[in-house]
Amino acid sequence: METIEQYKLTPSLSNSFSHGWKTMEKYFLVLFLVVLVIALVASPTQAFRFNMDPSHHGNWDWHFPDLGMLAFGMAAMVFGLFALAYAIMIVPVFKYGGKMMFVQAVRDIRPDFNMLVNGFRENYLGIVLASLLTFALIMLGIIALIIPGIIIGCRLAFVGYLVMDKKLDPIMAVEESWRMTKGYGWTIFFMAIVSFFILIAGLCLLVVGVIPAAIWVSSAFASLYEGVQVNRSLQQ
Repeated sequence: METIEQYKLTPSLSNSFSHGWKTMEKYFLVLFLVVLVIALVASPTQAFRFNMDPSHHGNWDWHFPDLGMLAFGMAAMVFGLFALAYAIMIVPVFKYGGKMMFVQAVRDIRPDFNMLVNGFRENYLGIVLASLLTFALIMLGIIALIIPGIIIGCRLAFVGYLVMDKKLDPIMAVEESWRMTKGYGWTIFFMAIVSFFILIAGLCLLVVGVIPAAIWVSSAFASLYEGVQVNRSLQQ
């Protein structure tokens, strides 16, 4: 396997995906389980999506439409609030923990499954706030004619890694990600495009290929983070 030191000197799109592939080959079963767990944790947020069109809700008694709509609306509101709380307070912990496990794999350290839930014990508030802050900044950028949102999304790509790896607070993680990604914005942007097509190809392979595709993509971004980090330290 290519040594970490050799890779870290050249953080680029091709090297990130190449090193990500090698990382996936070596730690496939571990990373497969990581992606599977995160997918299962995130899946309830999809289950709470309600279609508010009454025509899609079977055998409701619409002789009292006002009462029926009121009951349905209240139920949708309760489940919607629950889904929102779950998405804000639970899902980011597993996603950020998964990012750190991919970083461990990239560093040729066997990923520790405790990382998936470690965020509930350490820096929980920082993880939740960092996730919220990143989402809010990207959404503000998207509202401002979309392109700023894409730029912000690329420049904040390392926030999750920094929160878990360096234990930075949300503001510091955002600021450090912005500094680290200077000069790598286009690399991250094109990696996102390539990742999209990799995931589409995975879906086309009878759907089951999407998990290996997700492992490869996650390993590639973790490789880029590690490469940029060490490359910056060597230049200082």
